[in-house]
Amino acid sequence: MQKITPFLWFDNQAEEAMNFYVSIFKNSKILMLRRYDKEGPGPEGSVMTGTFQLEGQEFMALNGGPHFSFTPAISLFVSCKTQEEVDELWEKLGAGGAPNQCGWVQDRFGLSWQIIPSALGELLGDKNPAKAGAVMQAMLKMHKINIKGLQDAYDRA
Repeated sequence: MQKITPFLWFDNQAEEAMNFYVSIFKNSKILMLRRYDKEGPGPEGSVMTGTFQLEGQEFMALNGGPHFSFTPAISLFVSCKTQEEVDELWEKLGAGGAPNQCGWVQDRFGLSWQIIPSALGELLGDKNPAKAGAVMQAMLKMHKINIKGLQDAYDRA
């Protein structure tokens, strides 16, 4: 068992969200579902809490009602090796959600994800400040990160 586990509060879509996330990421599964019984407080048979794993990272989910919602102040950072992986995750996670700048996308449940190619960190970390700065300026104009666009900015600097 991992020591620290992200805990996600949903209104009433915890089971739907868990199934959605598990369908997108490889090496993922639902580990446990605990359902409300006739004593409630949720509808009998609906999910109270659940645990699931995405790429080895464990999460907990709760159907806690409408009292709280997600904000972009907390996001899940996904490191991607290729543009194809960025494109696939951006499309799937963003379906029914909303794109944001700099690789951030909000899913249909309101949870923010950062879909970031590893090339971004490599280019931003260049010792040449002009090249790193050009990459930063290119990234700031993007919603979904485009590796070729970053590389072009780097090469022009």
